[in-house]
Amino acid sequence: MKDHPKSRVDPRVIRTRQLIKEALIDLLQEMEISKITVNKLAERATINRVTFYLHYRDIHDMLEKMAQEMVEDIEKIMTSTENLSDSSEDIEWLKLVDLLEYIADNAKFYKVVLGSRRTPIFTERLLNTLSDKITERTESDSFLITKDIPKDIAIWYGSSALIGTIVKWLHRDMPYTPQFLAKKLYILFKSSNKEV
Repeated sequence: MKDHPKSRVDPRVIRTRQLIKEALIDLLQEMEISKITVNKLAERATINRVTFYLHYRDIHDMLEKMAQEMVEDIEKIMTSTENLSDSSEDIEWLKLVDLLEYIADNAKFYKVVLGSRRTPIFTERLLNTLSDKITERTESDSFLITKDIPKDIAIWYGSSALIGTIVKWLHRDMPYTPQFLAKKLYILFKSSNKEV
């Protein structure tokens, strides 16, 4: 089966965007986002300004597109296990493992963009994405119904706890494996649904 030409991305485009992303991460470790210019990014990425503008309109557009790419990657991970025949509990655990492994593989990026107030767009988008996934899960949660817990409170709690844990895990240089952390988080989330 042939790929449509539109769906294929030139490897040079991927490489250039990766260089720009790495330059952004390096610069964010040194300065606030408001101090980062296209010139500084281009210089750090060893590209020229014209090349930057072939990919992005400006810094804000770049952040928007990178945040969208992050969301798409995470959504792909979160839906990749949906076709498995395992029990729903196993699937929930596998999704968490896959998510944490992905974040660990991209730790430098996530440590910078989630761990600082410099780029709130990434934290907001991740929070929204995880909230959507938690919303799907709470639709059928009998515990919330029997305990008369408003769905929005459960969603705020779950997504904030997960993001907060991920941020601390990254800042402590991931002292636990993704599998270990996923298992413990899963136990915590399940135990919070026990009879109170």
